[in-house]
Amino acid sequence: MEKEVKILLVEDDLNLGFVIQDNLKHAGFKVHLSQDGKEGLNAFAKEPFDLCVFDIMLPKKDGFSLAEDVRKMNPHVPIIFLTAKSQSEDKIRGFKIGGDDYITKPFSMDELQLRIEAVLKRMGGFQPSKDIHQLGDYKFDVNNYILSHATKDKKLTKKEADILKVLCEQKGKVVERELLLNMVWGDDSYFNGRSLDVFITKLRKYLSEDDRITIKNIHGVGFSLETEI
Repeated sequence: MEKEVKILLVEDDLNLGFVIQDNLKHAGFKVHLSQDGKEGLNAFAKEPFDLCVFDIMLPKKDGFSLAEDVRKMNPHVPIIFLTAKSQSEDKIRGFKIGGDDYITKPFSMDELQLRIEAVLKRMGGFQPSKDIHQLGDYKFDVNNYILSHATKDKKLTKKEADILKVLCEQKGKVVERELLLNMVWGDDSYFNGRSLDVFITKLRKYLSEDDRITIKNIHGVGFSLETEI
């Protein structure tokens, strides 16, 4: 492979998780292993991955719910489900969520590797992460946390940048408050919720030079970044 493919593996069976991780690493992939759905969601929010492998029966957040949240952040990243179940209704649900393949345990490492390579080939390799977002008169440099405007450049904190990144990637759509909190803080506690409101207020101020940009508060649901252009 010309470029190292990064895989997010979420598997609560640690023995199986380590075996899969080691085998995929030997095959030339870079693999991050998470042990539950919430941990997996946090990992996906923090760095770009080229493909996801999710067990379905996960603690804290099952594989289907995890895939739904990941799809809100990146509608293109390939997802392969691992499961001990063989019922057709589970497979149908997985594909409806946007899964690209479905492997029933037990399986061989060779089969998993071949399925991963086949999915990547179908997807044209992998989806590169978007590093620059254009928001009206602003440019947001995701990697360097810089929000640029003709009048000034603003260096964002990591939390501010993480929140704005999620809103940019879901521009024009409502991002649920719970999802945003779990992605940025790792939990949706009351105190983190208060912090989120403070950061949203700051981001609105930073974007106030262009009145075509708004961060709408959808009461009881979440937030939506809207632009008129």
